[in-house]
Amino acid sequence: MDVEKYLSSFYSGTKNPSLKAMQYFMKEFDYPQKNLKIIHIAGTNGKGSQVEMLASILRKAGYRVGKFMSPHLINYDERISVNNQNISNSEMEQLIEKIQPKIEAYNRANYEKITLFELETTMAILYFFEKKCDFVVLETGLGGLYDCTNIVHPMISMITSIGYDHMNLLGNTLLEIAKQKAGIIKENSETIFMEQEPEINDEIKQVCMKKNNKLHLIDKKNITNISYDESFQKFDYQDYKNVEINLKGKKQIENAVMCIDAVEVLQNKSYFISDSALREGLKTVIHKGRFEEISHKPLMIYDGAHNQNAIENFSQNVQMYYKNRDKVYIVSILKTKDYQVILKELLKDEKAVFIFTSGNDKNLYVAKGELLEIAKRYTKNSQIYAQELEDAMDCVKEKYEERVTFVVGSFYIYGTVIEKLKGSDKND
Repeated sequence: MDVEKYLSSFYSGTKNPSLKAMQYFMKEFDYPQKNLKIIHIAGTNGKGSQVEMLASILRKAGYRVGKFMSPHLINYDERISVNNQNISNSEMEQLIEKIQPKIEAYNRANYEKITLFELETTMAILYFFEKKCDFVVLETGLGGLYDCTNIVHPMISMITSIGYDHMNLLGNTLLEIAKQKAGIIKENSETIFMEQEPEINDEIKQVCMKKNNKLHLIDKKNITNISYDESFQKFDYQDYKNVEINLKGKKQIENAVMCIDAVEVLQNKSYFISDSALREGLKTVIHKGRFEEISHKPLMIYDGAHNQNAIENFSQNVQMYYKNRDKVYIVSILKTKDYQVILKELLKDEKAVFIFTSGNDKNLYVAKGELLEIAKRYTKNSQIYAQELEDAMDCVKEKYEERVTFVVGSFYIYGTVIEKLKGSDKND
């Protein structure tokens, strides 16, 4: 079986909000999710980072850890892994063979067919059950309340942040979006959330109270003595002194603090996680596509920031680490994103070179010419251009090798960019 071809035959978008299909699958397979110890993570930004941090800590503590994330950057198998080893094609094929008759039966009986994310989530849960994982760290795909992953009853729910994204599906206000994210909060469990606007905090508090769920509301004032260099950020949090993380940006410190609270919850439930496992897990975590250095010469940083909060965090990181460097931005943005907000934020860097591209799929990405025309409304900068993605990367190597280049705006061009860099290395 050609696994990728089979998976690509499924609808990859969203359908009417419902957990009907997931409830069907779990019943058909005798509720495997009930036998898994799950940490469930939702939020507008930071989900992937927290998944990677927690999984890293738990692995260092000696546990067998399942990890479910999206999107993948190059191959489907990145979405499902155990102890950082991705599921193999043959393992996916075996799971598909189990699930396929259930899919066909469901599709015959229902107007709305099984989607790709419903299949992937079912595969992940079955895989983690078969692999006898000690813990599963599960990232929501979109929202929370009706997300496919919300078929689980987690030990801990974590909500990373509430911001504007997927507003056509989740709501037009932060409070409406918060109600969707809070959908992962379950009865008689525990929730970790870092304080935001008062009305958002109140919404999370109210949901937790209704569900007899213990809320750990983090006060940012308890994060102190922040410092950073090119390799690590350091901070204190309550009794934890001089904690080091190797992911860049202030937002990653907040992500790490939420993970520290999650570790304390597990410790209070009698799971052994040493201080050294916690510290080493945070210090060595790897998260691709998030302010990641993908080339040293020319220096090239990849960041998939694609909504208002993420692009503001990205700009803050640029200022933190590369304030005094000449810069180039290669920008690709999906049509489904608020590209005007993204452009406004990026174009505040008035001395940089901007190259707008149509990504790697002209049907999915805003056309490079349209991005260029919109950009002209927001800046008087004359160093703005429109090129195809691979031409933009060639241009950087030929004309701007001494600058730092940021590839930003989407996760889905990561594979194309990495392949182009590999090809360039072979030609040198």
